[in-house]
Parts: sequence; C-alpha cells; structure tokens
Amino acid sequence: MDSLKVGDTVTAIYKTGKYIGEITAIRPEHYLVKVLAVIKHPMQGDLHHPKDAAVSFFHERRALAFREQTNVPKKMVKPFDEEVPDYVGSLKAAVGLLKEELTRDSSEWAQQSLRNINQLEKDYFK
Repeated sequence: MDSLKVGDTVTAIYKTGKYIGEITAIRPEHYLVKVLAVIKHPMQGDLHHPKDAAVSFFHERRALAFREQTNVPKKMVKPFDEEVPDYVGSLKAAVGLLKEELTRDSSEWAQQSLRNINQLEKDYFK
C-alpha cells in the first residue's frame, strides 16, 4: 500500500534533476508529479556517458517547467514537509549552484556544460 497520496507535496528525482512537486496521480510503478520548484538542475550531456564530452551528441538538458507533470518511479519520490519555494527563485538558485560546480571543474565536459547552462539561463530568465 502506498504511504503517499494524491495532493501530497514531495521531492522527486527525475533523470539527474531533483524537484519539489505535488502528486497528481498514482500509477502501479510511478507517481505523476506536478513540478512546483527545482532543487537540483539536471546535468548536461549524455545520460548514458556522464561527464563525457566526447559523445556523438552533447544534450542540452532543461529543468522541468513550472507545473509540468512527469512520471517518477515510486522509489525516487519522498515526502516534503517544508515551505515550497517560488519556482523561478528555486530555478535561479539551482542554476547558480550548478554553475559554481562547473566553474571549479576544468574538464571539457564541464566547459561544454557551462556553455549549455549559460544558453539555458538566457532562455529561462528573459
């Protein structure tokens, strides 16, 4: 039996991003989660070759949008009982943290990731 229910506020890890959201549906293996805030911005590049710049296509990975809904495996969803931050403010904080981490890394992957994040930042905060 599920301990979480529709309407609960949760944290959800989706691919390499982490979000705060609300459960909107319960499925056999997943929760459908509506995104309300960003905790950790997704990593850039190829998910199957993490931190490798020498891939055929270096993916630009956007954070899930405000109120976007996504299926998250049940094991990746945990209760959240703090105040939910503003989406835009949380996205700015998550982008800032990722940029700090990337600037401390001199690898080609980090440099390409930083270029992606700088481009995403222009789009996010226009």
